[in-house]
Amino acid sequence: MNPQFKKGVLNLCVLALVAQKDRYGYELVQAISANVSISEGAVYPLLRRLTMDGYFTTYLKESAEGPPRKYYTITDQGKAHLDELQTEWELFTTGVNALIQRSDPS
Repeated sequence: MNPQFKKGVLNLCVLALVAQKDRYGYELVQAISANVSISEGAVYPLLRRLTMDGYFTTYLKESAEGPPRKYYTITDQGKAHLDELQTEWELFTTGVNALIQRSDPS
């Protein structure tokens, strides 16, 4: 998939997944990678930025498989931002689909 497409929707994907339930970084990478090919390195800077922007808070939770994991929780501000992004995405994809699915070449 075109890297620019992925970069543009990665925020939306991360926000949507964390809105479903609290998640840690590698868990997000796995969930997204199951549907879209991404590099692990793309998610962690995004998580830091979304946290700094006030869309997520974090907490540490012990793990049986190693050191404690940093979990991300969506804030009310993050939920509002997610709603905005979802609306924009729906308008965008509806418009693009209307253009590319037309059978009339004019």
